[in-house]
Formats: sequence, C-alpha cells, structure tokens
Amino acid sequence: MKALTFDGVGKIKLVDKEKPKIEQPNQAIIKLVRTTICGSDLHILKGDVPTVEQGRTLGHEGIGVVEEVGAEVKNYQKGDRVLIACITSCATCRWCKESLFDACKSGGWQLGHLLDGTQAEYLRIPFADSCLYPIPPGADERSLLVYSDILPTGLEVAVLRGMVKPGCTVAIVGAGPVGLASAICAQLYSPKAIVCFDRDQFRLDKAREVGATECYKVNSAAEAREVSKGWFGDKDGFDVVVEAVGIPETFDMCQELVGVGGNIANVGVHGTSVNLKIDKLWSRSTSMRPVSGDTKAPLTQSVAISMALVSSHTIPLLLELMSAGKLDTSALITHDFKFSEIEKAYDIFGRAAETKALKVNIEFE
Repeated sequence: MKALTFDGVGKIKLVDKEKPKIEQPNQAIIKLVRTTICGSDLHILKGDVPTVEQGRTLGHEGIGVVEEVGAEVKNYQKGDRVLIACITSCATCRWCKESLFDACKSGGWQLGHLLDGTQAEYLRIPFADSCLYPIPPGADERSLLVYSDILPTGLEVAVLRGMVKPGCTVAIVGAGPVGLASAICAQLYSPKAIVCFDRDQFRLDKAREVGATECYKVNSAAEAREVSKGWFGDKDGFDVVVEAVGIPETFDMCQELVGVGGNIANVGVHGTSVNLKIDKLWSRSTSMRPVSGDTKAPLTQSVAISMALVSSHTIPLLLELMSAGKLDTSALITHDFKFSEIEKAYDIFGRAAETKALKVNIEFE
C-alpha cells in the first residue's frame, strides 16, 4: 500500500509499505476513504515532536471502511463506514472512565505519532470499539473530516474548559482551522459575542462566515486591546479568551485581553515556552487551578488558565448535533486533492497564508 511518512525534520516521503494485519483481537483494519492534514503534522515536520520516528506514517484524522475486525470487536463489521478518532482510548482505564482519553494508559495520541497513522491506504486501529464512530446516514463526509480532531478540540479545550456560558463574551486569537472550530462550537452555548483576531483577512472573513460577531485584523496585543475595548464592559476584558495559534506573541495577546474573573483556554500547540505575565495577572486574582468542563459550575471570581490535548470524548455528541442540523463545518474545507497528490497538499497546507488553505480534503482513489 502507499503511505505518507515522516522522513526526518522538514521531509516527507510517499512510500510503499506492507498492508497492516490484525495483531490483537481488539483491532480493526480500515481502508481509508478520506484523510486530511493537521497543524500537529507540521509541528512533527518542524522537529517539535521528537518522539516521532523516521518512517512513521503520518496523520490522525480520517474516514474509512472497515476491512477486517479482530475477534473481540463487537460494534463493527466488514463494510461499515466509520469516522476515526484522533485519540486512541481503551475505554476501561481510570482516565478513560473520566473522559480523559488523551491520558489513556494504553492509548492517547498514538496515530501518526507512536503508531502508523491515517495518511495511508490502510490503517490498523487499536481498541476499534472505542476509537471508531459510525458515519450518520446522509452525512457530508467531506465536511465530516473535521470531526476527527479540530471540532472536538474546539468544544472540549476552548469551549468547555474555557467555560463559555450564555451571555458571555468570547475572544478567539487566531482564526485558523482550530480557531474557527472553536467559534462554531462556542455558538452552541449562546455567548453574547464572539470576537476573532488574526493578521489574515481571508481567515477573518471565514470567521464571519461561520458566525463570529466581530473580527479585527491586528498585529500586536496592544492593538487588539485598543480596537476591541468596546466589548469589555466593567470586566476590563473578555470573559473567555481562546489561544488558537501556539506562539508566545498570541499567548501574550490573550493575557492582555482577558477580563477580571475571565478564563484563558489554550488550544494552540506550543513548540516553545511562553511568558506568564504574573505582574499583570496577580491583581486579577489569577488562579492556575484546573477548570471544570461542567457548564453548570458557578463562575469564580478569578482568572483561570487551562490547557489540554483533545480527548475526543465529545465526538458522539457532535455527530448527533450534525445529524440534527445544528452544525455546519463545510466552510472549513478549502482544498481537495487525490491521495497521490498528498505531497502537493502538504505544500499548499504549509503555505496557508499564501494559498488560503484551512483544512484539506484528501481522497483515496
């Protein structure tokens, strides 16, 4: 089979690999129908994830058809069309029982990281019963690609950990794919306003398309605070600020924008340390406490900073909302490729500022 592999820092390679076989009774073999590229894949290429070995098949998002199942797989059979979760979960360990699939003792982020991933014609998936989800009848599978990773990331890390509530104000710093997914999911909780910040006008236009209340093209934290101060009220900032880029400058911007009693939800993947402005935040009763995902929890009078890897436990809820017509993610897919063109797809995705790329749809012939 053909597979796209990590070939060392800055390099990818389309190679022939042996088709995977069932090795454990909880596994399934999936014939891929569609896959996509994530910002995390680019972080791997930059050398930010040294645990990825040379020759590893990349990718952790995709849609496919069940080709074969192990003896212990109960929920799926040959021919079923499935969505592949980006996070591997055993469903039985302590962390999985607390919906922290990313901390699973036998799983976590494995696909395209510690195990061969979805950017190949076939995939061996462990714990198939808990890592695959049936494709709802009539679903737009092209749009459904974002349900593997960035949509649950937006809901779990930005919205639930950020404690978005009815009537609150939300700032999203970075209108890339995961920032836009956060804006889509935030609307499920009826905030008063969703305000997006970016340097790229195309992405800001997309933010408006998916439902942002206001968008600002800015280049600095001071500029962001100045242009958006009309949203602050007596809280002197936003109730929830989402960091959706992953660089020190945007984290600084979030610290400038958060209001008294507000929350910073860090979604971006950081490859370097950031500066915690303790001299600014201490007077706002800032707490580095864990933030509950319980949306009924009372609003505390302290700023909280939360961060996490996506768990993907909200995928079933998101699929139900999609089936009910409550979610439209079609605007997030901007480019289409055949799998034979995946190296070109990486080039286009990696130059997003020039190419206007968000998520790419890669179809297998």
